Amino acid sequence: MEVGIRRIRPEERSAAGAVCLAAYEPFFSGAEDFYRERVRDVSRRDAEAEVWVAVDGDEVLGCVTYCPPGSVWREISREDEGEFRMLSVAPTAQGRGVGTALARACEEQARSHGAVAMALSSLPMMTAAHAIYARLGYTRQPDRDWSPAPGVSLVAFGKRLD
Repeated sequence: MEVGIRRIRPEERSAAGAVCLAAYEPFFSGAEDFYRERVRDVSRRDAEAEVWVAVDGDEVLGCVTYCPPGSVWREISREDEGEFRMLSVAPTAQGRGVGTALARACEEQARSHGAVAMALSSLPMMTAAHAIYARLGYTRQPDRDWSPAPGVSLVAFGKRLD
């Protein structure tokens, strides 16, 4: 599998939305149901942030929303930090390094914007994503955990960029 990482193209938005929804679907338990449409709406995220994709030929294997300085999609990052959201890998491509490659692309974007650290939030049960973050040097930051909606708790991770 030859994976390429790049900004999303308009014709890939629908496929990327489907990948996001498929990756997140196992984690929707009721309280997060309102979030389904936000997960699927790649066009809005790409207009208000930067959506990056992992592709193999014409197939979208995964995507991530990088939140540059000033983006309304930033949630917990401080001024000198980068942030990414909705790291999603198609179930058929999981375990192949796609998530790691997308996270690294976000780190490179953050560096290009002058960030010295990264911050992100995750659902507690997204343990496969947490393993990626740990391998990349992210650590839990419980003091930054938060709740975006009743019944939804998010855990925070951070990393210094070298």
